[in-house]
Amino acid sequence: MDVAGLAAIDVHTHAEVSSKGHASLDDDLHAASSAYFKVEGKRKPTLEETAAYYRERNMAAVIFTVDAESATGTEPVPNEEVAEAAAANPDVLIPFASIDPFRGRAGVKQARRLVEEYGVKGFKFHPSVQGFFPNDRLAYGLYEVVEETGAIALFHTGQTGIGAGVPGGGGIRLKYSNPMCVDDVAADFPHLKIILAHPSFPWQDEALAVATHKPGVHIDLSGWSPKYFPPQLVQYANTLLKDKVLFGSDYPVLTPDRWLADFAKLPIKDEVRPAILKENAARLLGLTRSGGSGGHPPGKRSTVEP
Repeated sequence: MDVAGLAAIDVHTHAEVSSKGHASLDDDLHAASSAYFKVEGKRKPTLEETAAYYRERNMAAVIFTVDAESATGTEPVPNEEVAEAAAANPDVLIPFASIDPFRGRAGVKQARRLVEEYGVKGFKFHPSVQGFFPNDRLAYGLYEVVEETGAIALFHTGQTGIGAGVPGGGGIRLKYSNPMCVDDVAADFPHLKIILAHPSFPWQDEALAVATHKPGVHIDLSGWSPKYFPPQLVQYANTLLKDKVLFGSDYPVLTPDRWLADFAKLPIKDEVRPAILKENAARLLGLTRSGGSGGHPPGKRSTVEP
């Protein structure tokens, strides 16, 4: 991956459909989230289409599925398929995975295999959709693997568009995604690299406090148009957290085109903009100008550094 030549690194994109056409959300939740985000254009790009989309924009993208099968009954897009697509498009795709914490020891075993054999660089957790508190010990085996292998744990925080507008929110409970629960994880796993995804409404101040207090905690700015960012988030991004804030879009529900157009209007310091758009992510992901970042072909061990 030519990191020096990239315009930006988007640390938050979704693989929403498998090669067989299988979606990661059921029709009701999918339709509701599309309405919530006022999605325009194609909502279910294939992995190859996503790679082409980012290549056209000279950007790289972290991509993942969400495994919440225990709570939703819907199978995720296979992690292996996401990693294989990244291996086929190493110039633009960076593979993360997702494992339902309720998979127990089998999930822990799978996590290690995904890092060691497929080159996965991190794991996406969505507490509200998966139905668990991040500081629940049932997930600690997964965190141990993530920390040990030097991978990244990315946690959805705050409100979610998934289930919004569906009666009862589709059974999805917002309480699980308070970033203060991730503070326990950061304390119990002091060397774990963590990303708090999204402006964490209604817990924005909690997220800022955790990221300021815990060295390994970062914040991505995905899921919201920058014109709606709370002022304290902009202030911290410009100052105390200027090295820990990351560009993320939430593609395909929010495109990088829209996000970047609105970000250009924010009062972000000139010296901070390139850090948010690329430099902070490149450092966190361990990318170099000549080093690869995509997944490794099946059966090949990763060279992920701790």
